Amino acid sequence: MSVIQDHYAKLGVSPTASIDLIKSAYRKNAARYHPDKNPDPAAVAQFRAIQEAYEVLADATRRQAYDDYRQRSLIDNPQEIAREIAEKYIKGITQ
Repeated sequence: MSVIQDHYAKLGVSPTASIDLIKSAYRKNAARYHPDKNPDPAAVAQFRAIQEAYEVLADATRRQAYDDYRQRSLIDNPQEIAREIAEKYIKGITQ
């Protein structure tokens, strides 16, 4: 089963973030990972992920649909979501 991607985490904002905060986080992260400014080959993928997250969260209709899907995923498949969160947490603290 495919687990949803957390667009909020990609931008480093909470699900309750305002559109202004989302824009600010996008600009900050886009500048950090832009291929013209970051020579790391992994930066390209990170930049694309940030763009995708912003495109979804900046559009009110798409954001609502994403939030609804996200909510359903947490209700319908909590064990898979918990496993993914734990893996990301462990990966984050071991790096």
